[in-house]
Formats: sequence, structure tokens, C-alpha cells
Amino acid sequence: MFGLRIASIFLITLLLSRIIFDKVSTSNNLILLLWSSYLLASWFATVSLSIISSNLGNAENKPIDTKLVITSFWAPFFLLHLAGPDTITAYSLEDNALWRRHALTLASQVGVTLFVIIRAWENTVLNILAVTMMIPGIIKIGERIWVLRSASSENFKATTLRRPDPGPNYARYMEEYRSKKEEGFDVTSGTFIEAPIVSDISIPKPANAKIADAHSLHCAYELFKTFKQLFSDLILSIQDIKNSQSFFQKVQFEEAFKVIEVELGFMYDVFYTKAYKVYSLVGGILRLISFSSTVIVLLVFAIVVDDKSVYSREERMVTYVLLGGAIFLEIYSVLILLTSDWSMLWLSKHKTAMVDLWYNSISSVPLLVPKKRWSNTMGQYNLITYCLHRKKVKKPACGAIQRFLFHYELLEKHRYEKSMDVPVDLKKLIFEHLLEKSKFALELKVCKELCACRGERVLKLAKCLDCINKEKNKKQNEDVEVESEKVPKDAKCFYELSKENRKTLQDSVEAEFDQSILLWHIATTLCYYFDWNTNSNNSVNCPNYEASKSLSDYMLYLLVMRPILLPNGIEQIRFQDTCAEADEFFSERKSIFDENQACIKLLEVSTEIPPSIVKGDRSKSVLFDGCRLAKSLQCMEYQKKWELVSHVWVEMLCYAATKCRWNHHAQQLIRGGELFTHFWLLMSHLGITEQFQISKGHARAMLVVH
Repeated sequence: MFGLRIASIFLITLLLSRIIFDKVSTSNNLILLLWSSYLLASWFATVSLSIISSNLGNAENKPIDTKLVITSFWAPFFLLHLAGPDTITAYSLEDNALWRRHALTLASQVGVTLFVIIRAWENTVLNILAVTMMIPGIIKIGERIWVLRSASSENFKATTLRRPDPGPNYARYMEEYRSKKEEGFDVTSGTFIEAPIVSDISIPKPANAKIADAHSLHCAYELFKTFKQLFSDLILSIQDIKNSQSFFQKVQFEEAFKVIEVELGFMYDVFYTKAYKVYSLVGGILRLISFSSTVIVLLVFAIVVDDKSVYSREERMVTYVLLGGAIFLEIYSVLILLTSDWSMLWLSKHKTAMVDLWYNSISSVPLLVPKKRWSNTMGQYNLITYCLHRKKVKKPACGAIQRFLFHYELLEKHRYEKSMDVPVDLKKLIFEHLLEKSKFALELKVCKELCACRGERVLKLAKCLDCINKEKNKKQNEDVEVESEKVPKDAKCFYELSKENRKTLQDSVEAEFDQSILLWHIATTLCYYFDWNTNSNNSVNCPNYEASKSLSDYMLYLLVMRPILLPNGIEQIRFQDTCAEADEFFSERKSIFDENQACIKLLEVSTEIPPSIVKGDRSKSVLFDGCRLAKSLQCMEYQKKWELVSHVWVEMLCYAATKCRWNHHAQQLIRGGELFTHFWLLMSHLGITEQFQISKGHARAMLVVH
């Protein structure tokens, strides 16, 4: 019993750290540890309650001794452990969906605790203290049930619905219409359309600019109140989109991404913590009642009840550990909530000496103020690296249990998974690309076309300076010469490539989406290492060069490690077949030891005849189709090539983000966050989304009397 109690407290303490680590860590080991702690904490508390109630049940016909009385006093503490800390209510969206099951389970444990207290009732001070300790337990369990219910998809959706609009009174309109006709008038029905009211988003100025990121907090909260509808599959109005566009089209990319990460932090609190519901006057009062009850019980027990002659050393020690642990958890949970973005938002609205003192106090403790709101990392997975290095690793023998748990395959995938900080240049590239697209996102039809683009729009717009000037000259019927020093001698755009190369590029973006990802990933990798060897000086001056490689490896990471985020396809079959062909190719060439050599050897293979003609459709490998695409890209001028490749990847990411369901985006918030999700929300704010309706205004009917 003693071990179970200590283990329960330890696991609850570990879960407290989740609010800090879950937003910033993508470590699979840490995620596994927190998930195990989440499950085991409730299990230990439930088992401990069962043991206590069982001991009392066995003593039904016997007098209740002091040991059973103090054991019953411990029961309410396990209610606190079952309720969990304020910083966690759910580990996944499924927990919110199953709120009724959780409510029934928690309510039954409250019943067990009541049974224990009543069964061991001896009219002692300790019995009264046990009842007092029931208060914080019931409060926290009630809060958890309420928060789980509020965060469930059906209830959350209900809270984000707009006020019902019955429209014009049709019955009254028809009565008036009939009345006029009976009077002998010639009556027709006409309509007029009220113009929609569109204005810039109203962001109140922070009263206290001393608070860090005060402006971003205010902007994020105003947007959160509207755009949380995206997380319930509701449709935004054209006014919402226009207001958001007016803000994001005026800010720099750094501010845009900061607002997005704060807004997603608010969404994290809605689905996985108590902050969204507890951050209120009622919540503060309940916190005060809970904390006061625990402190009173500790003082009364230490002054009145504690007696070395009545209770053993172990019983007294367990009691103090439970009381001290409950107070520590309460204080730490409150501190975490007080340093959250919700509290910082409130502080930024007030400018008083007390607020400044409060902010200075909490900001002086680095542990309480996380420096990052999300991991700011992106996963990386490279097919060539994976195929080269996995053949060097000896495959361990798998037992029946490992095979059943899919153990080796899981470890094999994670072994070659890497991560990197999201480069500033990449954020700038993404923002500028979306900003340019948002200028055309004026109608729903155009938005659907923009969301459906997977690279073809980039190819269509891929023109070099020479081509643009020629078109201008042709339109203006002027013979203006282009300055030759501004255009490289070998400058080529998409339209200057041969017909065969243009077809290769066009087909690559029109193939199945998972096939397009693999094709462009292989082509990007081959071009990257080829240019690294032959054009290393220029690569330093081309930000699109590194951005293309990062996005290429990130998209393959999503394909291999997070396929649920991408549109359905046969990505696993196509990936394994491509890897199998690469393994065969590298095995036949023993001189290949690194990525550079591998890429050179692959580019040396002649691809005049399309691989599909030679291989047929039995194998889904696209290895040499990717080589063929790389050779087509190599025909372009260096800067133009990497500009095109980077923008194709951004457009592919754009397409994938719009096809991903909101619940998959929300689930990534507990894994340190995902660039993919930030990208999706930024797109929505810039109007590049299908989740809004074009409203030309409210149509109103009027009677026209002739």
C-alpha cells in the first residue's frame, strides 16, 4: 500500500510537467513516458481505493480499529489523484469524446470513497477531516468531467455556433402580399441585397506593454475567438476572412508566426487542460476553497490528531506525504496557470503596481515561464540516407511478442527519423508564398482552385526575366532590349525546356499525391547533392536551395511517420517498393558509401526510355522516375530551378494541409506541435481555405406595388 501511494504521487507530479514539455518536445521517449504516467496514475489510485474498501469490507462484523480509521482518511486523497492536476484533463481527443465513460468511472470512485468514510465512521476528528478532504476531491473531479464534456467535439461545436438567424418573416410578407392583391393592386416581388459590413479586425491596445508579447497575445485571442470554429468543422463568414486577411497582410512573417503559435496554444488549453474553463472568477473561488481545505486539514492533523502512541510511524509518514503532496500539487498547478498565456493576456489589460509586482515575481523564475510555446522543429526523413544506412545495421532476431507488437518495424522507422529547427528563411518563404496567393483568394471558386494546386500553378508561373520582358514587349508592341547582364546566358524557364522535359515536370505534379511526394523528394535530393559538389559557392547565396531540401525531407517524414495527416493513398507500398529498388541498386555497386556517391551513380543511369515502360505497373517503385525528373530540373538555370522546386514543395504542403481533418491537426498539439498545423492555420487566416462562404449580403424581399 505504501508503495502504491508514493507511486501515485510521483506519477501525478510527472504529469504536471506535461504542460511544459508537451508544447515544446517531440521526443517519442518523453511522449511514451507521459502517456504511461497518464494511464498508470489513475490505475494506482483506483487500486489503492479498492484495497482500502476491501479491507473495510472484510472487517464488516468486527470493531473498526485505528488502523482502518486512518486508512479511510487516506481515501479522499486518491480522488485528487484520479482527478489529475489542472494542467491535464485529456491525453487525446478520444478522452474528450469518451467523457461520459470517464464521468461514470469517476463518479463511481466518489461513491467508493463515501462508502469507505461511512463504513469507518467513529465520530472522531479524523473522520471529520476525511469529509473535509472530500471537498477538493469532488471539486476537481467535477471540474475534470465538466472540462472533458466541454472539449468533446459535439459540445465544443455547440459553443461555437452562431446565433440562429430565422431570416425575414415569410408568413407576414405573404399576408401583406395577399392583402394588396385582394385590394386590386398589381403586386410583384422584388429583392435588394444588403452590402456586408467588412472592417479591419479590432485589436485592443495592451494597457501594460511591459508584458512580453502583449500585442501578439491580444491579436491571437481576438482571432482565436473566431477561428476556433475551424476546429469544429464550421464555416467562417466572408467578414471573418476579410478581417483576418487585413491583419496578416500588414504584418511581417515573424509576427504572423508568433500570433499563430499563441493561438494554437489557446487551442491546446481548450482540448487538453483546465485553463480555458478554470480561468474565471468561479474557477478562482474553487481553487481557493480546494487549497484552503487541504491546508486546514494539514494543520488540524498536525496539531490535534497526530499522536505517536496511537498511529504507527509508517501511518503518520504516509499521511504527511499525502497532505504535503496535495498542497504541493495544488500550488504548482496554480503557478502554472498563473504563468500561462491566459494570465499574461489578463495582465496585459491592466496597468497597476500590483500587476507589475506579480509579473516581475513570476518572470524571475525561468522554470515557470517556458521560453517556447511549441517545439519549433520539423521532422526530417530522407529516402537515400535510409536505404544506404539500414543495410549496414544488422537486423536483430525478432521474437513472437516483438512481431505481434510490430516492434522491430517501429524502431526501424524511428531510427532514421531526424528533426531540425524550422529555419527563419523557410518561414519567410512560406509566408511570402501564401501572402502572394491570398491576393487572389477573393471568391470561393478561386480559393478551391488555390487549395487544389499541387505544383501545377508554380509550373505555370515559372518564367525567367527574359520571358517576362519578351511578353511585355510583345504586348506593348515595343522593341525594348533586355539588359543581357541581368539574365544568365543559360537562363531557362519551364517554357523554354524541351517538350519532353516539360511533360516530365507536368506529369510529376499530376500523379497521385503520395507518388508526387516521392518523385519530387528523390529529384530534390539528387539535385541537392549534385549542386553541392559542382556549385557549392552559389548554394550559399540561394536560400531556396536549403529550404527545398528541408521541405523535401519534411514531406517524406509526413509520408512515412505521419501518413494520417496526408490524403489517402498507397504511400506505404510505394515507399517500400522504391526502397527495395534502391537497395538492389546500391548492393550491386559496392563503391557507394555516402549520399554524394549514391546521387552521382543514380544520375549516371540513362533514363531515355520511361521506367514505367520497362517495369510495368506491378512494382510501384518511382526511384528512376525521380531520376528522370531530376534530369529535367537540371536543364534549368540554377536560381530559377531552386525557386521553382521550393515553391512546388510549399504548394504541395498547402494542398496536404487543406485536406487534413481538424482533429488530426488538433492531435498534433500534444506532440510538441507540427509545422504542418501552423501552416494550415496561417493559410486559413489569409483566406486560402474552403471553410468559408461567400456572402454577397443578406437578400431581402420587398413588395413592388404598381
